[in-house]
Amino acid sequence: MGGILIEFQTKGCQEIFTKLRVDTCYSGTAKAHALSSTTRYHRPGTSVGLEPITNLQEPNMEIHEKESQYLPQVLLLKPPPDFELFGEEAFPSEKFQFLKVWKSTLPLDQFLKTHAQSVEAILSSGGAPVTAEILLLMPAVRLVMTTSAGLNHIDIAECRRRGISIANAGNVFSEDVADLAVGLLIDVLRTVSAADGYVRRGLWTAKGDYPLGSKLGGKRVGIVGLGSIGSLVAERLVTFGCHISYNSRTQKPSVPYPFYSSVQELAANSDVLIICCGLTEETRHMINKDVLSALGKEGVIVNIGRGAIIDEQELVRCLVQGEIKGAGLDVFENEPDVPKELFAMNNVVLSPHRAVFTSETFQDRQKLVVANLEAFFSNKPLLTPVVDD
Repeated sequence: MGGILIEFQTKGCQEIFTKLRVDTCYSGTAKAHALSSTTRYHRPGTSVGLEPITNLQEPNMEIHEKESQYLPQVLLLKPPPDFELFGEEAFPSEKFQFLKVWKSTLPLDQFLKTHAQSVEAILSSGGAPVTAEILLLMPAVRLVMTTSAGLNHIDIAECRRRGISIANAGNVFSEDVADLAVGLLIDVLRTVSAADGYVRRGLWTAKGDYPLGSKLGGKRVGIVGLGSIGSLVAERLVTFGCHISYNSRTQKPSVPYPFYSSVQELAANSDVLIICCGLTEETRHMINKDVLSALGKEGVIVNIGRGAIIDEQELVRCLVQGEIKGAGLDVFENEPDVPKELFAMNNVVLSPHRAVFTSETFQDRQKLVVANLEAFFSNKPLLTPVVDD
């Protein structure tokens, strides 16, 4: 039989008992692990005592390893960015443990088959798609938890068919993404990054003042996708004096902004188009040649949604030929590959898909992921379930 847990009261945790290793002490209560349930302990002066023994090598480690055998397993297909930034203890919990595919030398399909009946949840980041093939090999899975707000890396239809719940990051990223959208727009209009490079290369001294930028206030801004992120973008830009209109799957009666059912019509009535919607089969390449032409030569486009929402080849062509004025891009169609034509363009601001990359938001996300997984394994409602419209 494995180790047993013994609790006893101490005075400041000063008493040391052979064969017991004190782990923590809170308000005078020490928790100690006994190595074996077969040993009888007797403390001098009481009816229960201790017998000295030897061979006390790493008892706590052994016990934790035994205890972890009984924790529910959460499959991790690839290390999430949190592991690189915060270490592998980024999602701390005593109610589940991670099963890390990359730690095994087995081929993926063999590894999944080995753990097919023990894994009930998958934690996925955008770089680790959850496909129908993976779900086929993991019949016990009942939850897919993603670290992102977007779901384009998850086979939603297959999850629904199998009765698998989905949870995402909810609105935890919304403010940071909205901030970056506004930042990219200001950068493009006021040429902040381009002017910075101008100064650093010594051109201010050699060539004089940098060319004029464009004012943000008064711009007509069309927002594609007025969800939590799009709404926050709108709120921020209203304070700059911008005029907001939007396109969404359905009109929202509670908002005061003009609604356009056609993205092309929205573009035709906007100076700026900001992409805030998710990537689906319906939105893939939604921003095409016709939409970009409707935006026009003075138009600016900002994308903080997903790269493939814009026909990237058509966007590059429009920028090269001067058919639109500029772009601020945080996402790309084939990340991390970015069209090389964009590198030399001062009217294009590039960001490596980092709209959510703040330490505060990452820590909030970690707490949310843990809370969702712990709720799932405790048979409680998920905090941020993905519900079909």
